[in-house]
Amino acid sequence: MTRSEHDTETLIRESLDRLAARAPDGHAVRDALARAGRRRRPATRLALVAAAVVLVVVGVVAGTQLLTRPDLEPAASRPVLAFGPEWLPDGFTEQYREGGPGITPQVRRWFAGPASITLQTYSTADPEWSQTALKIAAIKDQVLVRGRVAMVTGGGDAAQLTWLADDEHVLVAALTGVPDARAVAERVAGAVAAEPVGVRGELRFGPLPGGLAERSAAVRGTGPADAATVLTAADPARPSAAAVSVTAGPASPGVSGAASVTVRGGEGFFVPPVNGRDATVAVRLPSGRWLTVSGSRPEAELIAVANGVQLDPAPDYRWLGRPTS
Repeated sequence: MTRSEHDTETLIRESLDRLAARAPDGHAVRDALARAGRRRRPATRLALVAAAVVLVVVGVVAGTQLLTRPDLEPAASRPVLAFGPEWLPDGFTEQYREGGPGITPQVRRWFAGPASITLQTYSTADPEWSQTALKIAAIKDQVLVRGRVAMVTGGGDAAQLTWLADDEHVLVAALTGVPDARAVAERVAGAVAAEPVGVRGELRFGPLPGGLAERSAAVRGTGPADAATVLTAADPARPSAAAVSVTAGPASPGVSGAASVTVRGGEGFFVPPVNGRDATVAVRLPSGRWLTVSGSRPEAELIAVANGVQLDPAPDYRWLGRPTS
């Protein structure tokens, strides 16, 4: 439903009114400062108040400016993720990154035992996220994140906080298994900055079957020793559903009883679809790691994808198992 300009202004005004209602009483703050002996001339106090107002307005209007790094150039199967937190609770280590071309969502994930913190970045060019500002303005449970209004949901050990980092990016911080999750989510969100990081695994797509295009690239693992790279391709008309998935990692996909086929010039294996699982082609690489290709495509196409995949001799797995990079 399209909102009128009047409706939009009303939502924003009500949103700001709710935040203002939760602000400390100005007389109480002034009295507390006076009791502490921290006296300032009226002009100085007015200047500080004006500066604070300007900071909030600039945050609402301009937002966070995205930083760029010349050494991180997005390329096929090597996405660049735009945002990351400069603070996390003790014990959390990064174990997952995913991104892709265009408006593909970006994901970073940290774990501490069963607890997790996930930071997702969405494009406002995505129709599903284009009206996020209005949704935030309409909800009553709001906080400020770096001068921008955010909405927060959940409680206890699970919470989710959503805000616009700038006019082009919607950020979502989701916490599970974290005590006092709402307060921690606010602190994590306040520490998120535009600091790009790359996703460089050990695979890159080669030629893809007709009707498919690259969808995402991910790296996962508790550390470099068990790292895995996962690529997906999809029909551009249905980008949310992966049609083919390619994985390189240390674990065997399980090929007992599979048919022997030739893959990448050597012995590979083909497992037909069964019990709702996609067909899979697998081959052991010279490094001893396994390459698997699965999807709802014919056997010949899966083998062709496996044959065309390019191996990167210098993947970046150093960040796995670390708090931040």
